[in-house]
Amino acid sequence: MREYKWWTVEAKPVVKVTPDQRVFRGETVTLTCDIQRGRNIQWTYSWFKDGQAIPDTTERVYTITSVSDNSGEYSCEAKSISDAVTLTLSDSPRSTLTVTPDSPVFTGETVDLTCVIESYSDWRWRNDRIYGWTDWTPDWRYECGEYRCRGERSASQRSDISAAVTLTVSDLKPKPELTSDAAGAALTGNTVTLSCRMNLSPGWDFYWYTHTLNSETKTETNYYRVKIDSVSDGGQYWCRAGRGEPVYYTQYSDALWVNVTVSPKAVVTVRPDERVFRGETVTLRCDIKWGGDTEWTYRWETEGTNYQYTNSVSRISTQELNIRSVKDFHSGKYTCTGQMGTQSSQRSDAVTLTVSAEAQAAVRVSPQPWLTEGDSVTLICEVTGSSTGWTFSWFRDDDHLSDSSRGAGGSYTLSPAALQHTGVYTCRAERGRPAYYTKYSNTQPLWITGVSASVSLVVSPSRSQHFSSDSLSLSCEDQSNSTGWTVRRYTDRNTEDCSKLTGSTCRIDSLNTSDAGVYWCQSESGEKHHPLNITVHDGDVILLSSVDPVIEGDTLTLHCLHRSTNSSILRADFYKDGSLVQNQTTGEMNIATVSKSHEGLYYCKTERGQSLHSWISVRVSGSGQISVFNILSSLLAACPYLLATVVLLFKCYRARVPSAEDQSQYAVREETST
Repeated sequence: MREYKWWTVEAKPVVKVTPDQRVFRGETVTLTCDIQRGRNIQWTYSWFKDGQAIPDTTERVYTITSVSDNSGEYSCEAKSISDAVTLTLSDSPRSTLTVTPDSPVFTGETVDLTCVIESYSDWRWRNDRIYGWTDWTPDWRYECGEYRCRGERSASQRSDISAAVTLTVSDLKPKPELTSDAAGAALTGNTVTLSCRMNLSPGWDFYWYTHTLNSETKTETNYYRVKIDSVSDGGQYWCRAGRGEPVYYTQYSDALWVNVTVSPKAVVTVRPDERVFRGETVTLRCDIKWGGDTEWTYRWETEGTNYQYTNSVSRISTQELNIRSVKDFHSGKYTCTGQMGTQSSQRSDAVTLTVSAEAQAAVRVSPQPWLTEGDSVTLICEVTGSSTGWTFSWFRDDDHLSDSSRGAGGSYTLSPAALQHTGVYTCRAERGRPAYYTKYSNTQPLWITGVSASVSLVVSPSRSQHFSSDSLSLSCEDQSNSTGWTVRRYTDRNTEDCSKLTGSTCRIDSLNTSDAGVYWCQSESGEKHHPLNITVHDGDVILLSSVDPVIEGDTLTLHCLHRSTNSSILRADFYKDGSLVQNQTTGEMNIATVSKSHEGLYYCKTERGQSLHSWISVRVSGSGQISVFNILSSLLAACPYLLATVVLLFKCYRARVPSAEDQSQYAVREETST
């Protein structure tokens, strides 16, 4: 026989709350004391709040109507005491009324009014059901054009009434205004921004139409950017707005005509030149060929190595970009564009600004520096590496020439040349304001020999080329037997007296290459006469030629002389102006009748070496006037009765041939070079 044991489990009460432990003021709350495993026993109940017995509560269900200050911990007791439940009291939830779309609205639109009831983050489960604001039934009120709402979950459970919302309805369908940010014509290569303007609330979409109303582009913003690639992008544009579902559209805007013009191209010019020198003032100018009267602003850009300077250039908006005292870092490529409102011109081609070291002037002579009185000669002044915008000043023996005006070009012409024009010439150039000056040029001597000089420089030995270590004597001989003449020379940019001077004679016992130069006779008053070029050669071969100019019609003989024998070399080649003119086995070259065409730079060449170059001048014969007087004298002796005729002939001759004195009064002519 089996033996059974019984265990008795004590029944425990549990408090259940309806609708929830969190309640709102004014709600009705029901608390139920549930005896688990209590079977069908009739229990006696007691209720407690915050540990204190609630009087006159003996029923299983305890109801609190219109709760106000009933927050606390509640428990019940049957055979034993239940666990306490906490009842939390809150204010009624708030209601919010929203209107979609925003007011104002227009006749024919669909309007949604939504009553939103405040919910709580911990209000999740209630009697095994999910609760939210959707459990609230809206209660709508409309009074005098104002809408309000509140939520209602039971007869005793309501939210607060929402704030009033006024719904304004307009019978007039709105019409937007279409505008463009381009003040005038749009320029190709730019972007035009169209704006569809309405004094309406947010929430509208915008629809854009080009040329026709058949196709549309939709944007969420009230602006639309049009890329203007060509003139064909111009034409009519429209816009309208829409919102809601189905879409409610405004009226179309009036058509906006967008005119398109080919964008002009900016051009950069530079003064004084694209190649400038450190310290100069440079002006870059941006020009735009434009038929309209709209004023442009300008934007400059440069590609250089100086980042700070590049940034400063980009902030300049004036038409001219001025650089005072230009420096190396200003070198680079410069471009500009014009700005007219929101429209830009085409960017200019780049102009390269090159900054070089200090400018150097250089002078050259044409045709050559050795002249006979009455010849013409032109001195040409140039700035190395630059040819734009310069004016020139000329100097002779360091004295500024008053007849070289500031406006002269790069040439200075003497026609005819006179004795007083002999000297050492230099030039200097300037340009810009304030003026920028180059360095002084190299020196360029000019030597003018008189037709019949009263003072002669006699050279012994009588030749223009000499061997080094040989002796040389130079003497001033005056036909009028006047005194006070000195032998002076110009060597290597220096003008000085002969180093070993005795009276009017200079003697050099042992020549050196430093003795090479131009020698002349100079009076105490500074007159220069009879300049001669003396060259000294360290080599073994010199060209033996006359030290004085050759008279036209005379015979010219050239010899090739060797140092060791001091005699002519049997075989020699003779050159004029760099070209071979004769190949001789006799060591000499003869020109029977010299003409002006034989003038030039000569040298000789043998198997033993080559001579230096010597300029051979050819002078027109000055005997024409003397022969006329001889003829006149013979005629007078033969026939005194022809005296009247002779006088008339003489006057005619004088009228035809100007004297040397008249020639010396000819003005110096300046020619402007381009």
